[in-house]
Amino acid sequence: MAINVQIVAVEVNMHALDVHELYRFFHIGDDETAALRGVSLHVAPGEIVAVTGPSGSGKSTLLHCVTGLDEPDGGHVEVAGARLTRRPEAVRARLRAVNFGILLQSGNLFPHLTVSQNIRLQMLLAKVFDSKRMIILLDSVGLAHRAAAFPTELSGGEMARAGLAVALAADPPILVADEPTAEVDRETEMRLIEHFEARRRAGFAMLLATHSEALAARADRIVELKDGRVDSG
Repeated sequence: MAINVQIVAVEVNMHALDVHELYRFFHIGDDETAALRGVSLHVAPGEIVAVTGPSGSGKSTLLHCVTGLDEPDGGHVEVAGARLTRRPEAVRARLRAVNFGILLQSGNLFPHLTVSQNIRLQMLLAKVFDSKRMIILLDSVGLAHRAAAFPTELSGGEMARAGLAVALAADPPILVADEPTAEVDRETEMRLIEHFEARRRAGFAMLLATHSEALAARADRIVELKDGRVDSG
């Protein structure tokens, strides 16, 4: 069953997301690792952008900086025309809550809440609780039968799908997801891809880090990272 999505009205020519020359460095003792080296990209409403590249290329670091969960050492991010980078945490949190649905590789669920309670909490925080939508959302990720399960009772694939349901709970204008189909079977992957395409048709933006060739093939553009840089080929 597909989730009904609302058409997003966005000012003409405005990108949903603009990433300008991001740099991020990590230090361990005297050693410095450059995780991002001047990465720039944009995502328009109604567009899927896939971020690809080998493990360690900077994909996860990029998504953390893009959503304001981490601050870059250089460059900046704008979401719907508003600057996100180097703003007070309260400002970043507000912009994040309004604009992003976020799926990370871990830590997407509160362990003391059931799957449905996690989704409900996200909806309540966004002031958009809709019990019917929650049921449809659970069905769309194949977890209707696991709604009352706690995270510790889920398999890896179920955890990933539950995290995606939480990320989509408030129907965010931008979905940022780190390997959203990594731990699901082929049938579920295709179901999720169909949902992403439905969101694209409705005018939503998506930035998806992935190793999946099937998912990347459905993207409007592919940004390939290599050693923290956009690989121009």
